[in-house]
Amino acid sequence: MSRSRGLAGALARIFAARAFVAGALGAGAITLGLGALGGCVRVDGAHGVTEPAVGAAHAEVTFRVPDSALPTPLVMIAYGDMRFTNPSELSATSPDARQALVAKVAAEHPAALFLNGDVPWHGKSADYDEFRLETKAWRDEQLRVYPALGNHEFSQCELAQCLDYWWSAFPELREHRWYSVAVGSKVLGIALDSDASLLPGSEQRTWLEQQIADLDKRVRVVLIVLHHPPVADLATGELASHNPRPNEQSLAAYLDSVAPSLHARILVSAGHIHNYERFEQSGVTYLVSGGGGAKPYEAKRTPADLFQRTDFPNYHYVRLELHEDRLVATMVRLANPDATAAPRWEVADRFELSLRP
Repeated sequence: MSRSRGLAGALARIFAARAFVAGALGAGAITLGLGALGGCVRVDGAHGVTEPAVGAAHAEVTFRVPDSALPTPLVMIAYGDMRFTNPSELSATSPDARQALVAKVAAEHPAALFLNGDVPWHGKSADYDEFRLETKAWRDEQLRVYPALGNHEFSQCELAQCLDYWWSAFPELREHRWYSVAVGSKVLGIALDSDASLLPGSEQRTWLEQQIADLDKRVRVVLIVLHHPPVADLATGELASHNPRPNEQSLAAYLDSVAPSLHARILVSAGHIHNYERFEQSGVTYLVSGGGGAKPYEAKRTPADLFQRTDFPNYHYVRLELHEDRLVATMVRLANPDATAAPRWEVADRFELSLRP
């Protein structure tokens, strides 16, 4: 698909699909077609070698990072819900916590950084300006940054303008509301848009199913990032609006059905709930990693939640380290969020996924 045709079709759908499955999403949504991008890709100034994929037979991988450009062991980071905005805003987000996390992530120098959505507080240019300002360390370290859309990317702006602001912040993603990136030959990252349909038969769901069906046999880990969680502790009262919705529950049902026969392990990292949670069902690991700085939410942990610590708040990121036979994951938590001294970090959760031969 050419860029002009893809963008024209996208704009047509923007004004034709303002209200999509309200019971499933609770917000308007559209989908965009995926076209191949020309040239070397740098996501928001990240200078790592990321090239558009070419020549795939069926479901084309959107971007590829060659094995030769990656370290051993391969380290990736996933987290979300930063809500970058003017540092004078102290209620909706903690500027101290999110800036400490940005610096710590930069120091980790991951080969790929996946953001679970709600990167800005509102989807307007001023908050993206603050994002660029506060994440200068990521550009200095030449990090590869792969974001997913959250609901706050569509806050306080018209849909078309919201998308344009997001694509201006991440220009190599223009035309893409969802996409995939092969991080070497053993990891496939998939960024989904949970503001658009993930229900069976939808454009995004059909694309995802093709990505899984055509998965390279060398891939050992499929990392799926999106904003709204498919699996989470169920909240009551005001926070009940953050419980898993039919849109994402449909995704979980699909993943649970394909995971047992898949040669790769599936790890899902979502946000929206400003805390940390971990679940496993049907061989799929589901994380809630929404501790990027947004106003923290307390979790009433169910027995299914494999993280039972009572610490609060849980500002954090998840570090993923790939080895030949396993994926090692650690939740790195800001242990002194209210301190004025230097940040202190702790490993609050650790788990391993055994890789299939």
